[in-house]
Amino acid sequence: MQRNIEIESINKELQAFSYSVSHDLRAPLRAIDGFSLALLEDCQDKLDASGVSYLQRVRAATQRMGELIDDILMLSRVSRAEIRKTGVDLHTLSQSIVTELRDAEPHRKVEIEIESGLSAQGDPALLRVMLENLWSNAWKFTAKCEQARIEVGHAQETDAYFVRDNGVGYDPTYAGKLFGAFQRLHDASEFPGTGIGLATVARIVHRHGGRVWGESQINQGATFFFTLPTTKPPSLI
Repeated sequence: MQRNIEIESINKELQAFSYSVSHDLRAPLRAIDGFSLALLEDCQDKLDASGVSYLQRVRAATQRMGELIDDILMLSRVSRAEIRKTGVDLHTLSQSIVTELRDAEPHRKVEIEIESGLSAQGDPALLRVMLENLWSNAWKFTAKCEQARIEVGHAQETDAYFVRDNGVGYDPTYAGKLFGAFQRLHDASEFPGTGIGLATVARIVHRHGGRVWGESQINQGATFFFTLPTTKPPSLI
């Protein structure tokens, strides 16, 4: 009983935090960005190159903060959302995500392979968020590949689903940081992002009672595995 009261109290605090982030922090950010834009548009002829550059950097920083707020709110929502489990067609879901990625960057040429008949039990909305993050990661980190390739399937040996790419990979020494919030293994100037995506993936998988882990080497791509209730978790992570 006491434990339930504590959980309910924590959830209320999270809701209050989300409201504060959503409303109280966005207003000053909009003001900073808006006035910076007004200065650029109305007073650009009175500014030297350095002044214009400073204002552009202010705008870029406020927009990045806006992205961070969005990602923090997403992490908060997936942590609190009620899970409604049903059959989920991961193949069709992945195809839909790929279409959106191609539409956003039509110049990208990426070889895609999605295992047919891929399905699982889980919350459709949360599993879509999870797959969007994994697909977006793979799409982003293959941007510099001449022949980019992304594959989604099911590994029989571990009874786990996976998203695999042939991108820049990461140093496995730092694998322990992968699923922590705000943890980044690549410089933001090289690969943009907030460091929340994989933390969101982990939160969703754990809420479904599954496991998530990655395997990679620098410049040899990366594979992210995850299990769901209908799959058996691996013996090692």
